[in-house]
Amino acid sequence: MNTVPVALGDRSYDVRIEAGLLARAGEALARFDKGRRFVVITDENVGAHLATLQASLGGPSEAIVLPPGESTKSWAQLESLTDRLLELGVERSDHVIALGGGVIGDLVGFAASILKRGCNFVQIPTTLLAQVDSSVGGKTAINSRAGKNLVGAFHQPSIVLIDPQVLDTLPARQLRAGYAEVVKYGLIDDFAFFEWCEANAAALLAGDTQAREYAIAHSVAAKARIVGEDERETTGKRALLNLGHTFGHALEAETGFSDKLLHGEGVAAGMALAFAYSARRGLCSAQDADRVAAHLRAVGLPDGLTAAGITASGARLVEHMLHDKKMAAGTLPFLLARGIGQTFLDKTVDLNDVEAFLDEQPR
Repeated sequence: MNTVPVALGDRSYDVRIEAGLLARAGEALARFDKGRRFVVITDENVGAHLATLQASLGGPSEAIVLPPGESTKSWAQLESLTDRLLELGVERSDHVIALGGGVIGDLVGFAASILKRGCNFVQIPTTLLAQVDSSVGGKTAINSRAGKNLVGAFHQPSIVLIDPQVLDTLPARQLRAGYAEVVKYGLIDDFAFFEWCEANAAALLAGDTQAREYAIAHSVAAKARIVGEDERETTGKRALLNLGHTFGHALEAETGFSDKLLHGEGVAAGMALAFAYSARRGLCSAQDADRVAAHLRAVGLPDGLTAAGITASGARLVEHMLHDKKMAAGTLPFLLARGIGQTFLDKTVDLNDVEAFLDEQPR
Protein backbone atom coordinates (compact mmCIF):
# COMPACT_ATOMS: atom_id res chain seq x y z
CA MET A 1 0.00 0.00 0.00
CA ASN A 2 1.15 3.52 -0.80
CA THR A 3 0.43 5.89 2.06
CA VAL A 4 0.85 9.61 1.43
CA PRO A 5 0.61 11.88 4.48
CA VAL A 6 -1.00 15.29 4.20
CA ALA A 7 0.84 17.26 6.89
CA LEU A 8 -1.46 19.92 8.35
CA GLY A 9 -0.76 19.83 12.08
CA ASP A 10 -3.80 18.66 14.02
CA ARG A 11 -5.72 18.34 10.73
CA SER A 12 -3.21 15.92 9.21
CA TYR A 13 -4.45 12.74 7.56
CA ASP A 14 -3.30 9.91 5.32
CA VAL A 15 -4.15 9.12 1.73
CA ARG A 16 -4.00 5.35 1.26
CA ILE A 17 -3.65 3.94 -2.24
CA GLU A 18 -3.96 0.24 -2.99
CA ALA A 19 -5.70 -2.00 -5.50
CA GLY A 20 -8.64 -3.75 -3.84
CA LEU A 21 -8.78 -1.27 -0.96
CA LEU A 22 -12.51 -0.64 -1.36
CA ALA A 23 -13.29 -4.21 -0.34
CA ARG A 24 -11.16 -3.69 2.80
CA ALA A 25 -12.37 -0.19 3.60
CA GLY A 26 -13.97 -1.42 6.81
CA GLU A 27 -10.54 -2.27 8.21
CA ALA A 28 -9.16 1.15 7.33
CA LEU A 29 -12.16 2.87 8.90
CA ALA A 30 -12.34 0.73 12.04
CA ARG A 31 -10.77 3.44 14.21
CA PHE A 32 -13.59 5.81 13.23
CA ASP A 33 -16.30 3.32 14.19
CA LYS A 34 -17.88 4.53 17.41
CA GLY A 35 -20.56 1.87 17.49
CA ARG A 36 -22.82 3.92 15.25
CA ARG A 37 -23.79 3.46 11.63
CA PHE A 38 -21.72 5.04 8.93
CA VAL A 39 -23.71 7.14 6.48
CA VAL A 40 -22.52 6.76 2.89
CA ILE A 41 -23.39 9.41 0.31
CA THR A 42 -22.98 8.46 -3.33
CA ASP A 43 -24.66 8.89 -6.70
CA GLU A 44 -26.66 6.67 -9.02
CA ASN A 45 -23.63 5.78 -11.15
CA VAL A 46 -21.69 4.19 -8.27
CA GLY A 47 -24.12 1.43 -7.31
CA ALA A 48 -21.74 -1.52 -7.68
CA HIS A 49 -19.07 0.15 -5.56
CA LEU A 50 -21.63 1.05 -2.89
CA ALA A 51 -22.45 -2.63 -2.38
CA THR A 52 -18.74 -3.46 -2.03
CA LEU A 53 -18.21 -0.69 0.51
CA GLN A 54 -21.26 -1.61 2.58
CA ALA A 55 -20.14 -5.25 2.68
CA SER A 56 -16.70 -4.19 3.88
CA LEU A 57 -18.16 -2.14 6.71
CA GLY A 58 -19.44 -5.37 8.22
CA GLY A 59 -22.77 -4.07 9.44
CA PRO A 60 -25.75 -1.98 8.47
CA SER A 61 -24.94 1.40 6.98
CA GLU A 62 -27.25 4.08 5.72
CA ALA A 63 -26.88 5.08 2.06
CA ILE A 64 -28.02 8.33 0.48
CA VAL A 65 -28.02 8.10 -3.30
CA LEU A 66 -28.04 11.37 -5.24
CA PRO A 67 -28.45 12.16 -8.94
CA PRO A 68 -25.22 12.12 -10.96
CA GLY A 69 -23.70 15.13 -12.68
CA GLU A 70 -22.43 18.64 -12.01
CA SER A 71 -25.96 19.92 -11.35
CA THR A 72 -25.93 17.99 -8.06
CA LYS A 73 -23.47 20.57 -6.67
CA SER A 74 -26.37 22.91 -5.96
CA TRP A 75 -28.17 24.74 -3.15
CA ALA A 76 -31.15 22.42 -3.58
CA GLN A 77 -29.11 19.23 -3.19
CA LEU A 78 -27.12 20.73 -0.30
CA GLU A 79 -30.34 21.53 1.55
CA SER A 80 -31.80 18.11 0.84
CA LEU A 81 -28.62 16.33 1.94
CA THR A 82 -28.16 18.27 5.19
CA ASP A 83 -31.83 17.77 6.08
CA ARG A 84 -31.47 14.03 5.50
CA LEU A 85 -28.29 13.82 7.60
CA LEU A 86 -30.03 15.65 10.45
CA GLU A 87 -33.01 13.29 10.18
CA LEU A 88 -30.58 10.38 10.54
CA GLY A 89 -29.18 11.93 13.72
CA VAL A 90 -25.62 12.41 12.48
CA GLU A 91 -23.44 13.73 15.30
CA ARG A 92 -20.36 15.92 15.10
CA SER A 93 -18.12 13.00 16.07
CA ASP A 94 -19.58 10.77 13.34
CA HIS A 95 -17.97 10.24 9.95
CA VAL A 96 -20.02 10.54 6.80
CA ILE A 97 -18.48 8.88 3.75
CA ALA A 98 -18.28 10.47 0.31
CA LEU A 99 -18.21 7.65 -2.24
CA GLY A 100 -18.00 8.98 -5.77
CA GLY A 101 -16.35 11.52 -8.02
CA GLY A 102 -15.54 15.15 -7.51
CA VAL A 103 -19.16 16.27 -7.39
CA ILE A 104 -19.98 13.95 -4.50
CA GLY A 105 -16.75 14.74 -2.67
CA ASP A 106 -17.25 18.49 -2.98
CA LEU A 107 -20.91 18.41 -1.95
CA VAL A 108 -20.48 15.98 0.95
CA GLY A 109 -17.39 17.79 2.21
CA PHE A 110 -19.23 21.12 2.23
CA ALA A 111 -22.28 19.58 3.92
CA ALA A 112 -19.98 18.09 6.58
CA SER A 113 -18.31 21.46 7.10
CA ILE A 114 -21.58 23.19 8.00
CA LEU A 115 -23.55 20.38 9.64
CA LYS A 116 -23.68 21.17 13.37
CA ARG A 117 -20.81 23.61 12.71
CA GLY A 118 -18.64 20.82 11.39
CA CYS A 119 -18.64 17.03 11.44
CA ASN A 120 -16.13 14.48 10.16
CA PHE A 121 -16.05 12.95 6.73
CA VAL A 122 -14.13 10.39 4.68
CA GLN A 123 -13.25 10.61 0.99
CA ILE A 124 -13.44 7.44 -1.11
CA PRO A 125 -13.03 8.77 -4.66
CA THR A 126 -14.16 6.60 -7.56
CA THR A 127 -12.98 8.68 -10.55
CA LEU A 128 -9.43 9.40 -11.63
CA LEU A 129 -10.02 13.15 -11.35
CA ALA A 130 -11.21 12.83 -7.77
CA GLN A 131 -8.42 10.42 -6.87
CA VAL A 132 -5.60 12.68 -8.01
CA ASP A 133 -7.10 16.07 -7.23
CA SER A 134 -10.41 16.94 -5.60
CA SER A 135 -10.41 14.35 -2.80
CA VAL A 136 -7.15 15.72 -1.36
CA GLY A 137 -6.67 19.16 0.15
CA GLY A 138 -9.97 20.02 1.81
CA LYS A 139 -11.54 22.29 -0.82
CA THR A 140 -15.30 21.76 -0.72
CA ALA A 141 -17.98 23.72 -2.54
CA ILE A 142 -21.17 23.93 -4.54
CA ASN A 143 -21.89 25.93 -7.67
CA SER A 144 -24.14 28.97 -7.84
CA ARG A 145 -25.77 30.91 -10.66
CA ALA A 146 -22.76 33.24 -10.61
CA GLY A 147 -20.23 30.50 -11.24
CA LYS A 148 -18.41 27.34 -10.23
CA ASN A 149 -17.34 26.57 -6.66
CA LEU A 150 -18.18 30.06 -5.41
CA VAL A 151 -19.88 28.83 -2.21
CA GLY A 152 -17.77 26.54 -0.07
CA ALA A 153 -15.30 26.00 2.74
CA PHE A 154 -11.94 24.47 3.54
CA HIS A 155 -12.75 21.25 5.41
CA GLN A 156 -10.18 18.46 5.52
CA PRO A 157 -11.25 14.79 5.48
CA SER A 158 -10.16 12.39 8.20
CA ILE A 159 -8.74 9.95 5.66
CA VAL A 160 -8.77 9.34 1.90
CA LEU A 161 -9.02 5.79 0.57
CA ILE A 162 -8.08 5.28 -3.09
CA ASP A 163 -8.63 1.99 -4.90
CA PRO A 164 -7.30 2.18 -8.49
CA GLN A 165 -9.34 -0.90 -9.41
CA VAL A 166 -12.58 1.08 -9.32
CA LEU A 167 -11.36 2.88 -12.43
CA ASP A 168 -11.97 -0.32 -14.41
CA THR A 169 -15.69 0.58 -14.49
CA LEU A 170 -15.16 4.24 -15.34
CA PRO A 171 -16.28 5.35 -18.83
CA ALA A 172 -13.36 6.15 -21.13
CA ARG A 173 -14.37 9.80 -21.44
CA GLN A 174 -14.39 10.25 -17.66
CA LEU A 175 -11.00 8.54 -17.43
CA ARG A 176 -9.50 10.88 -20.03
CA ALA A 177 -10.99 13.88 -18.23
CA GLY A 178 -9.33 12.77 -15.00
CA TYR A 179 -6.02 12.34 -16.79
CA ALA A 180 -5.94 16.09 -17.40
CA GLU A 181 -5.41 16.56 -13.66
CA VAL A 182 -2.59 14.00 -13.73
CA VAL A 183 -0.54 15.66 -16.45
CA LYS A 184 -1.19 19.02 -14.78
CA TYR A 185 1.34 18.13 -12.06
CA GLY A 186 4.03 17.71 -14.69
CA LEU A 187 3.14 21.02 -16.31
CA ILE A 188 3.24 22.87 -12.99
CA ASP A 189 6.75 22.09 -11.76
CA ASP A 190 7.83 18.58 -12.74
CA PHE A 191 9.13 18.28 -16.28
CA ALA A 192 10.32 14.70 -15.66
CA PHE A 193 6.79 13.67 -14.74
CA PHE A 194 5.45 15.32 -17.90
CA GLU A 195 7.90 13.18 -19.88
CA TRP A 196 6.67 10.12 -17.96
CA CYS A 197 3.12 11.07 -18.93
CA GLU A 198 4.07 11.37 -22.59
CA ALA A 199 5.55 7.87 -22.45
CA ASN A 200 2.91 6.18 -20.30
CA ALA A 201 -0.44 7.92 -20.80
CA ALA A 202 -1.64 5.38 -23.36
CA ALA A 203 -0.92 2.48 -20.98
CA LEU A 204 -2.57 4.27 -18.08
CA LEU A 205 -5.73 4.94 -20.07
CA ALA A 206 -5.74 1.38 -21.43
CA GLY A 207 -5.84 -0.07 -17.91
CA ASP A 208 -2.21 -0.76 -16.98
CA THR A 209 -2.35 -1.22 -13.19
CA GLN A 210 1.22 -0.20 -12.45
CA ALA A 211 0.94 2.96 -14.56
CA ARG A 212 -2.27 3.93 -12.81
CA GLU A 213 -0.93 3.33 -9.32
CA TYR A 214 2.26 5.26 -10.05
CA ALA A 215 0.39 8.20 -11.58
CA ILE A 216 -2.07 8.39 -8.68
CA ALA A 217 0.59 8.12 -5.97
CA HIS A 218 2.85 10.67 -7.69
CA SER A 219 0.00 13.11 -8.21
CA VAL A 220 -1.29 12.79 -4.65
CA ALA A 221 2.21 13.28 -3.24
CA ALA A 222 2.63 16.43 -5.36
CA LYS A 223 -0.67 17.85 -4.20
CA ALA A 224 -0.05 16.90 -0.56
CA ARG A 225 3.26 18.75 -0.65
CA ILE A 226 1.69 21.91 -2.05
CA VAL A 227 -1.30 21.78 0.30
CA GLY A 228 1.02 21.26 3.25
CA GLU A 229 2.87 24.45 2.30
CA ASP A 230 -0.22 26.57 1.59
CA GLU A 231 -3.44 25.00 2.85
CA ARG A 232 -5.72 28.01 2.26
CA GLU A 233 -4.06 29.59 -0.76
CA THR A 234 -2.61 32.48 1.24
CA THR A 235 0.96 32.44 -0.11
CA GLY A 236 0.22 31.73 -3.75
CA LYS A 237 1.86 28.29 -3.77
CA ARG A 238 -1.43 26.39 -3.80
CA ALA A 239 -2.71 28.62 -6.57
CA LEU A 240 -0.38 26.70 -8.91
CA LEU A 241 -2.85 23.82 -8.70
CA ASN A 242 -5.31 25.98 -10.63
CA LEU A 243 -3.31 25.76 -13.86
CA GLY A 244 -5.83 25.76 -16.71
CA HIS A 245 -8.77 26.44 -14.41
CA THR A 246 -9.27 30.16 -15.11
CA PHE A 247 -9.68 29.52 -18.83
CA GLY A 248 -11.33 26.14 -18.18
CA HIS A 249 -14.00 27.39 -15.81
CA ALA A 250 -14.98 30.05 -18.34
CA LEU A 251 -15.44 27.32 -20.94
CA GLU A 252 -17.48 25.26 -18.50
CA ALA A 253 -19.64 28.28 -17.69
CA GLU A 254 -20.28 28.82 -21.40
CA THR A 255 -21.59 25.24 -21.65
CA GLY A 256 -23.74 25.67 -18.54
CA PHE A 257 -21.57 23.38 -16.40
CA SER A 258 -23.07 20.46 -18.28
CA ASP A 259 -21.86 17.19 -19.74
CA LYS A 260 -21.14 19.05 -22.97
CA LEU A 261 -17.74 19.75 -21.42
CA LEU A 262 -16.55 17.76 -18.41
CA HIS A 263 -14.45 19.56 -15.80
CA GLY A 264 -11.28 17.72 -16.77
CA GLU A 265 -11.91 18.49 -20.43
CA GLY A 266 -12.27 22.16 -19.57
CA VAL A 267 -9.03 22.04 -17.59
CA ALA A 268 -7.23 20.37 -20.51
CA ALA A 269 -8.38 23.03 -22.96
CA GLY A 270 -7.57 25.66 -20.33
CA MET A 271 -4.01 24.40 -19.90
CA ALA A 272 -3.47 24.43 -23.64
CA LEU A 273 -4.79 27.99 -23.76
CA ALA A 274 -2.59 29.03 -20.82
CA PHE A 275 0.50 27.78 -22.64
CA ALA A 276 -0.61 29.32 -25.94
CA TYR A 277 -1.20 32.66 -24.20
CA SER A 278 2.18 32.38 -22.45
CA ALA A 279 3.82 31.83 -25.86
CA ARG A 280 1.94 34.81 -27.27
CA ARG A 281 3.32 36.92 -24.43
CA GLY A 282 6.84 35.66 -25.11
CA LEU A 283 7.03 33.88 -21.75
CA CYS A 284 7.57 30.39 -23.13
CA SER A 285 8.45 28.97 -26.52
CA ALA A 286 5.85 28.15 -29.15
CA GLN A 287 7.43 24.69 -29.24
CA ASP A 288 6.50 24.09 -25.59
CA ALA A 289 2.94 25.28 -26.17
CA ASP A 290 2.65 23.03 -29.24
CA ARG A 291 4.09 20.08 -27.32
CA VAL A 292 1.49 20.46 -24.55
CA ALA A 293 -1.34 20.74 -27.08
CA ALA A 294 -0.03 17.73 -29.03
CA HIS A 295 0.02 15.55 -25.92
CA LEU A 296 -3.52 16.53 -24.96
CA ARG A 297 -4.72 15.73 -28.50
CA ALA A 298 -2.90 12.39 -28.43
CA VAL A 299 -4.85 11.22 -25.38
CA GLY A 300 -8.18 12.47 -26.73
CA LEU A 301 -8.50 15.68 -24.72
CA PRO A 302 -9.45 19.10 -26.14
CA ASP A 303 -6.50 21.34 -26.88
CA GLY A 304 -8.37 24.61 -27.41
CA LEU A 305 -11.70 26.25 -28.17
CA THR A 306 -12.51 24.29 -31.33
CA ALA A 307 -11.95 20.89 -29.73
CA ALA A 308 -13.93 22.01 -26.67
CA GLY A 309 -16.85 23.03 -28.87
CA ILE A 310 -16.70 26.70 -27.86
CA THR A 311 -17.77 29.37 -30.35
CA ALA A 312 -18.28 32.26 -27.91
CA SER A 313 -16.42 35.53 -28.34
CA GLY A 314 -13.47 36.55 -26.23
CA ALA A 315 -15.63 39.18 -24.53
CA ARG A 316 -18.19 36.54 -23.56
CA LEU A 317 -15.55 34.23 -22.09
CA VAL A 318 -13.83 37.06 -20.18
CA GLU A 319 -17.23 37.98 -18.75
CA HIS A 320 -17.39 34.50 -17.25
CA MET A 321 -13.91 34.99 -15.80
CA LEU A 322 -15.06 38.08 -13.89
CA HIS A 323 -17.01 35.74 -11.59
CA ASP A 324 -13.88 33.73 -10.75
CA LYS A 325 -13.43 33.34 -6.99
CA LYS A 326 -9.77 34.33 -7.33
CA MET A 327 -10.67 37.90 -8.30
CA ALA A 328 -9.02 40.35 -5.86
CA ALA A 329 -9.13 44.14 -5.96
CA GLY A 330 -10.60 43.99 -9.43
CA THR A 331 -7.76 41.92 -10.89
CA LEU A 332 -7.65 38.25 -11.84
CA PRO A 333 -4.40 36.32 -11.42
CA PHE A 334 -3.51 33.87 -14.19
CA LEU A 335 -1.35 30.76 -14.10
CA LEU A 336 1.10 31.15 -16.96
CA ALA A 337 4.30 29.31 -17.89
CA ARG A 338 7.91 30.03 -18.74
CA GLY A 339 8.17 26.48 -20.02
CA ILE A 340 6.90 22.97 -19.28
CA GLY A 341 7.27 22.48 -15.53
CA GLN A 342 7.73 26.23 -14.97
CA THR A 343 4.28 27.56 -14.06
CA PHE A 344 3.98 30.85 -12.18
CA LEU A 345 1.25 33.20 -10.95
CA ASP A 346 0.91 36.44 -12.90
CA LYS A 347 -1.18 39.17 -11.24
CA THR A 348 -0.60 41.74 -13.98
CA VAL A 349 -2.60 40.22 -16.83
CA ASP A 350 -4.75 42.68 -18.78
CA LEU A 351 -8.15 41.10 -19.43
CA ASN A 352 -8.47 43.15 -22.62
CA ASP A 353 -5.39 41.32 -23.87
CA VAL A 354 -6.90 37.98 -22.84
CA GLU A 355 -10.05 38.89 -24.76
CA ALA A 356 -8.01 39.71 -27.86
CA PHE A 357 -6.08 36.44 -27.51
CA LEU A 358 -9.29 34.42 -27.25
CA ASP A 359 -10.73 36.14 -30.31
CA GLU A 360 -7.63 35.06 -32.24
CA GLN A 361 -8.19 31.39 -31.44
CA PRO A 362 -9.74 29.15 -34.09
CA ARG A 363 -13.44 28.38 -33.65
